[in-house]
Amino acid sequence: MTKICRYGTHRVISPIGTLPQPAYKLDNSMSIYENEVLIDVTTLNIDSASYTQIKKACNSDAEKMKEMIISIVEERGKLQNPVTGSGGMLIGTVKEIGKAFPANRLKVGDKIATLVSLSLTPLKLNSIKNLSPDSDQVDVDAQAILFESGLFAVLPEDIPEKLALAALDVAGAPAQVDRLVTEGDIVCIIGGGGKSGILCCYQAMQNVGPSGKVIVVEYSKDNAQRIIDMNLATNVIVADATNVMDVYNRVMEVTGGRGCDVTVNNVNVPSTEMTSILVTKGQGCVYFFSMATSFTKAALGAEGVGKDINLIVGNGYAKGHANLTLNILRESKQIRDLFEKIYI
Repeated sequence: MTKICRYGTHRVISPIGTLPQPAYKLDNSMSIYENEVLIDVTTLNIDSASYTQIKKACNSDAEKMKEMIISIVEERGKLQNPVTGSGGMLIGTVKEIGKAFPANRLKVGDKIATLVSLSLTPLKLNSIKNLSPDSDQVDVDAQAILFESGLFAVLPEDIPEKLALAALDVAGAPAQVDRLVTEGDIVCIIGGGGKSGILCCYQAMQNVGPSGKVIVVEYSKDNAQRIIDMNLATNVIVADATNVMDVYNRVMEVTGGRGCDVTVNNVNVPSTEMTSILVTKGQGCVYFFSMATSFTKAALGAEGVGKDINLIVGNGYAKGHANLTLNILRESKQIRDLFEKIYI
């Protein structure tokens, strides 16, 4: 019998010796090992970069998008976009718990959101019940496996399931902003009008206080106006983040040539790395939350322009990130109302 591993390596089919996330193919049979949990899945929240790529590849055709998602899962045993490498997360109900899974963490019948990527989660996708090209939440008939090491959150009773899923999908972003941003900082949030961007804006505004600035760079005029109307930034720039020098010049104008202490990249398209780097001051920090980021471009690009700055990979996990993000929905009626309009 295959030796079980808390990290799920016993589910790796190829290449042997790797962990489930970088593996090409997983065993997605739904008979659980003793240290696993079986979940009846109701909804997948597909990573924004992945969903954008799928939507573009299928010309926004819902049926073609369904076919593409199903084919990825059939081929890989998990939902890992072959172009972006990213996945997303899910909500569902605990159906079965292995006898060696840590006691008192879960019980059968709990409704949970997984806080680990679909790119490492064994998934059996029976059918897609509902998919809209305009929403990255996909209703499914499916089952999934949670490993012993897997993170999860039991869904709160005061927040609707799909609303909680939408927020928890990007919970790492505002939690990292809370760590990185201090009073008086100048912060630039590139792609501030999307889901993760809005949460980051809220947290940044809380942290910088009256003496700091939160600058949003947003491509969509509608999303930019939304940020202005919700008072989630001190300055809003409508611009294409792939146009490096245009954004650089406009941010420098706002900062008086100083640059930003912290830059957060939430853009779901490629080639915005150098924009983030150039608008950040020397020894400042860039947090790349976006899974569309090329970290080779970021690292070599920073070197190429002589920027001594800290580049942080967008780790979606930070201790306490689920509670912090759900509390934003409890604190901000504007954000909650907006997310309910989009996701419920």
